[in-house]
Amino acid sequence: MRASTRLGLYAATLVAVFAVAFATAGAVVPQETVQSWTQQSDEGHGGHGDAGQGGGDEATSPAGLTSESGGYRLDAVGAPTTTGAEQDLTLTVLGPDSQPVTDFELSHEKELHLIAVRADGTDFRHVHPERDAEGQWSIPWEWASAGSHRLYAEFVPAVTGETITVSTVAQVGGDFTPSATSDPNVTTQADGYDVSIDGEMAAGESSTMTVTVTRDGESVTMLEPYLGAYGHLVALREGDLAYLHVHPRGEEAQPGERSGPEVAFDVTAPTPGRYLLYLDFQVDGQVRTARFVLDATSKGAGASTPVQSRGNSDANDENGDHDDHDH
Repeated sequence: MRASTRLGLYAATLVAVFAVAFATAGAVVPQETVQSWTQQSDEGHGGHGDAGQGGGDEATSPAGLTSESGGYRLDAVGAPTTTGAEQDLTLTVLGPDSQPVTDFELSHEKELHLIAVRADGTDFRHVHPERDAEGQWSIPWEWASAGSHRLYAEFVPAVTGETITVSTVAQVGGDFTPSATSDPNVTTQADGYDVSIDGEMAAGESSTMTVTVTRDGESVTMLEPYLGAYGHLVALREGDLAYLHVHPRGEEAQPGERSGPEVAFDVTAPTPGRYLLYLDFQVDGQVRTARFVLDATSKGAGASTPVQSRGNSDANDENGDHDDHDH
C-alpha cells in the first residue's frame, strides 16, 4: 500500500475516533458544564475583582489563594519566625513590571488591608501597615501562637482601580496545639458584646447576612464608623482559606454618625462548604471582632438552619480572635 494511501486511512480513522468521543462527551457531560469549563479556562487562575463584593468571578476565582494576581505579587515578606519575638512585619507589592508599587487608591480609608490568620482559623488580625517612599510596608509584629499562618494583602493599584488580593504563608516556630474547626455557630461574644448573624449562605449567589449587636440584653445603637463602615466582614473558606472581604450595604458611614444594632452584608460564597466569618465593629473607639462558623449550601438547594451555640464563644476568647487587633 502506498504511503499516501496509508496516511489517508489513518486520518479517516482519527476523524471517526474523535467523532465518537465528542458524541459520547455530549451525552455524558451537560452543556452547561461544558460552558462552565470553557469559561473557567478563559478566565484562567489570575482573575481578580473586588473581593467579597458579590462579583460574578467569585464563583470560579476565589481570592487570596496565591501570591500573584493580575501581574501583582508580594515580595520581601519578613516577619518573626517564632513566638515571643518582636520585630517589624514587612512586605512589598511588585507590579507587572516587577517594580515596587507606590501609587495606590484608598479603599475604605486605607491603601492596604493586611489580614493574618492561623491555618486552623484562630488568631485572626486585620491591620494596616505603613508604606515608605520606596514601597515597603511595615508594622510592629509579634505572633500570638506558633503554626502556619496565612497573610492576605488587599489593595487597589491606582493604575488599574481594581481590587487585588494576594497572600503568602508564614511558618512560626514554638509550641503548637491545633484547634479543631468549630461546629456552625451564629451567636458569639466579643469583649462583653453579644453578636449574632442571621441569613443563609448559598454558593454562587448573593445572600443577605445581617449581624445584630447587643449588650446585657439591650440593643447597641452606638456602632461607630470604622474605616468608612459600621462593620467589616471577612469570610474564609475552611481548608484552603479562600478569602472574601465584605462591606456593609448602603452608603458609606460618615464621621460622627452612629448606627446599630443591625448591619447588613451581601455575601457571595464561591462554593458550598464551611466558612469562618470574622466581623470587625467599633464601639467607644475600640475595635472588637466576633467570629462565626457557617455552612454554605449549593445554589438553590436551600440552606439548613445553622446550629445556634454559645459554646464556641469561650473558645473564641481563648484563641485570641479579638484581642490581637492593631487597627
